[in-house]
Amino acid sequence: MKGRYLLLMFTLLVPLQLQAALKVFTCEPEWAALAEELGGDSVDVTSATQAMQDPHYIQARPSLIARIHKADLLICTGAGLEAGWLPVLLRKGNNPRILAGKSGHLMATDHVTMKEIPAVVDRSMGDIHARGNPHIQTDPRNIGRVAEVLAERLKMLDSANGEEYQRRYEDFIGRWNAAIEHWEQLASPMTGMPVVVYHRSWIYLQDWLGLKEIATLQPKPGIPPGSRYLADILNRTQGLSGMVIIHSQYQKSKAIKWFSAKSGAPVVLLPTTVGATAEAQDLFSWYEDIITRLLNAHENVNE
Repeated sequence: MKGRYLLLMFTLLVPLQLQAALKVFTCEPEWAALAEELGGDSVDVTSATQAMQDPHYIQARPSLIARIHKADLLICTGAGLEAGWLPVLLRKGNNPRILAGKSGHLMATDHVTMKEIPAVVDRSMGDIHARGNPHIQTDPRNIGRVAEVLAERLKMLDSANGEEYQRRYEDFIGRWNAAIEHWEQLASPMTGMPVVVYHRSWIYLQDWLGLKEIATLQPKPGIPPGSRYLADILNRTQGLSGMVIIHSQYQKSKAIKWFSAKSGAPVVLLPTTVGATAEAQDLFSWYEDIITRLLNAHENVNE
């Protein structure tokens, strides 16, 4: 009787194990959103950072260590963006499946063309990234490139659902490429628009849309601006028409308000990831919100 009971329990448990979702641990919300687009119900996705957090700086909390220990796939931006905390998580998480060189390890910056790769790296240059500017997610074409790699990785790790991953990828990339074309048409009046940025978070977006960066309020990455530096920028940009100031949701520097008040240029908050604004609830609405905010600012300064 006991033997039949154990056999019954085993029979019931096996299908549940076979149906267990692939556990995906992401470093930023945009990669979590992409994994959900491609994985659907076949993946269980978590993000280490939330939209209002600066991904450069978070704590390797015990809850994150527990999650990364169980992960089948790790998706992060890479290029040093998470250097302050990801190595700690990987060491304490003790999960060989997601270490560098394994199929469960995916760094998005390994699969796109990087910008601003420095010839030399020196601490006097501020918080500079040796492998280039890591903010690749601000160009939607990079999202598409990473999506192709991610789809292949999902199929490799979970071949039983391979056809579903491929179907979802083809559906996503078709809609994504159509959306990119739509956004480019909407944004065409902004080509050449002068922008002042707080941090160089937007160079990929600027390249995509043809925006013209004329100043950075941080004198060096991660270094807050002084009054003399800001006064110099103000003097250099005085009288420039059509200028806007853009910053991310977690950048709250008083320098932004000061420069706007002195220059008359409007401030535009742009969400760097999914969930950073009420409107940016998924990958598509996130970019729609970025374009809408920029267009509104462009129209206001050119009335």
